[in-house]
Amino acid sequence: MSEAAANAFPLFQADVGNDEGTGEWFEVTQDQIDRFADVTHDHQFIHVDPEAAKNTPFGTTIAHGFLTLSMLTHLSAGATSGTPDPARFAGLLMGINYGFDKVRFVNPVKVGSRVRARAVTKDVVLKVGAIDVTRSFTVEIEGEEKPALVADWITRMVYG
Repeated sequence: MSEAAANAFPLFQADVGNDEGTGEWFEVTQDQIDRFADVTHDHQFIHVDPEAAKNTPFGTTIAHGFLTLSMLTHLSAGATSGTPDPARFAGLLMGINYGFDKVRFVNPVKVGSRVRARAVTKDVVLKVGAIDVTRSFTVEIEGEEKPALVADWITRMVYG
């Protein structure tokens, strides 16, 4: 067991159930959608063909669900309230993306929409030399009642 992880654990655990805050709005553009389509080889017309997409129930192109999910890295940076106690990072070697417990694509993100993330600490688990922090994210769409997605994202904090 890492002493640094053991010392940081109660500091992370104190956040369980706390709303971490809401980030800034971020506009999703057609250029971003097109570039994501190129990288993933997913050129379905609902994403990349504005003329054809006009005839869908969405009335326009929509972002790939996985594009919205991948933007969590950027959106999560703003979803923190205050400055965490620096003691939780004493001895930290790195934080790694450990995965997701749940991901749901609730509502499509139409081109030109603005999204932002809200985070709540859901769970903290002490491992040998590490702490797994699960945060529940909701990606909101400006002006929409239903969110774009909800996801439980696990970050592994690895200590020396």
